[in-house]
Amino acid sequence: MSEEKSLNFIEEIIERDLAEGKHTSITTRFPPEPNGYLHIGHAKSICLNFGLAIKYGGETNLRFDDTNPVTEETEYVESIRNDVKWLGFQWARERYASDYFDTLYTYAEQLIQQGDAYVDDSSPEEIAEQKGTPTQAGQRNRFADRSVEENLQLFRDMRDGKYPDGSRVLRARIDMASPNMILRDPVLYRIKHAHHHRTGDKWCIYPMYDFAHGQSDSIEHITHSICTLEFIPHRDLYNWCIEKLGIFPSRQYEFARLNMTYTVMSKRKLLQLVQEGFVTGWDDPRMPTISGMRRRGYTPESIRNFCERIGVARRENLIDVGLLEFCVREHLNQVALRRMVVFHPLRIVITTMQEGIEWLEGENNPEDANSGTRSIPFTRELLIEQEDFMEVPPKKFFRLAPGQMVRLKHAYIIRCDEVIKDDQGNITELRCSHIPNSKSGEDTSGINVKGTLHWVSQTHAIPIEVRLYDRLFRTEDPANAEGNFLDHIHPDSQQILSNALAEPALANDPADARFQFIRMGYFYGDCDTKTDKPVFNRTVTLKDTWAKEAAKK
Repeated sequence: MSEEKSLNFIEEIIERDLAEGKHTSITTRFPPEPNGYLHIGHAKSICLNFGLAIKYGGETNLRFDDTNPVTEETEYVESIRNDVKWLGFQWARERYASDYFDTLYTYAEQLIQQGDAYVDDSSPEEIAEQKGTPTQAGQRNRFADRSVEENLQLFRDMRDGKYPDGSRVLRARIDMASPNMILRDPVLYRIKHAHHHRTGDKWCIYPMYDFAHGQSDSIEHITHSICTLEFIPHRDLYNWCIEKLGIFPSRQYEFARLNMTYTVMSKRKLLQLVQEGFVTGWDDPRMPTISGMRRRGYTPESIRNFCERIGVARRENLIDVGLLEFCVREHLNQVALRRMVVFHPLRIVITTMQEGIEWLEGENNPEDANSGTRSIPFTRELLIEQEDFMEVPPKKFFRLAPGQMVRLKHAYIIRCDEVIKDDQGNITELRCSHIPNSKSGEDTSGINVKGTLHWVSQTHAIPIEVRLYDRLFRTEDPANAEGNFLDHIHPDSQQILSNALAEPALANDPADARFQFIRMGYFYGDCDTKTDKPVFNRTVTLKDTWAKEAAKK
């Protein structure tokens, strides 16, 4: 009997809340800001929030935190929707912080009327200076002494567009001596004359995240508001606003965000990579964005499995990207169609074979008994990888060499009899003989060979483009490495092979199929595919080559 998996600390909280009758069901939310594309760190949050709701029979809202009109675009909203759906989740309700702008404004006036908020004319620099230091209390300025009536009028004038950007803010009146610097009269509203992607020009004042977040949770009756650890200091303000307003008591809980080796997770840094042309866009297959991983060929199942494996922790740590790649390999091994593709062709002629075609059978996936087979044309003139032949091989080279035998995958054992070169001494062709009674599955030759090579028929091969991707950064922790993070970019993270040749079955396979190009890695069709030449991205290598290189050092 398998051991039952232990609960993480958030599950323990939820089960206790349900057992004590604090809630009869749970509601979570995923609240991205639509100012960029989601990355693998967001995938962890998506899997956690939706997964908890599924486990405990609750619901999850997708809520866009669109309180900053300058950086937000509809393009990002669409990409976020697509990413959540692709990961396999469906939200109960789609909401926006902007849905609540009228209510949030009413809440702000309520705080003013209670004496819990005031309008401040200070500059951002003055406000920062007046807050003091972690060891020295701050000091309120003279604007904090305004009457309720004056604050209400000034706030309404802010709403009505009578003041320029940056001239006034609304601040909460809490505690200028609080050890939590965030509680030293934080800004709740600022003036920003900017067109909003949903509300247009209706508003020229916008709530700060700290004011919009908790109240939006409360309006939606979110029972468990799950954030990353950097929001721990914000929890006191979250609770203060809810208490002062007397609204539904949502509660915030924090977990460790995902940090991964050879990767940056900052939206600002990812945007810089895009804007400065280090990648082709947000969906570049080298990016840690969900759209980039989808384009590269990662599966939603493998990402969900990865998020499940790393678990939910209270402390920050650095997760090895090799674990993500392992999860991808593990799933692709189960679902990928096996196909033969030659990247750097070397021609061989089977001199003992007559002209014509022999159709061979090859399994589509040996891990899936229901995957069926495909027909492979075997002809006199074949192509193998250049690196699979050496004229003067070292010891333990089990591939093709003069006088040496290998098996061709799904086909026969062959022996290299002659090497043909051009006038410059370059090898142009190998002439080989085959063992007729050595056909795969019917072999009665009694010959044992240690090497098996993939190949394609020269006359039936279809041209494809192959894009080989490696890690975008060559440093384990580029965000915290010495110098600019851009200094640590891997210069050879993309290699394009324009003249690869594939077995003909590939032309008839579904567009969304995953492939294992035998001995070469896992691949997925790219959106740049043209009718005359399909394009395939290498999703991941067959083995963790980085771990192997590290072991050598």
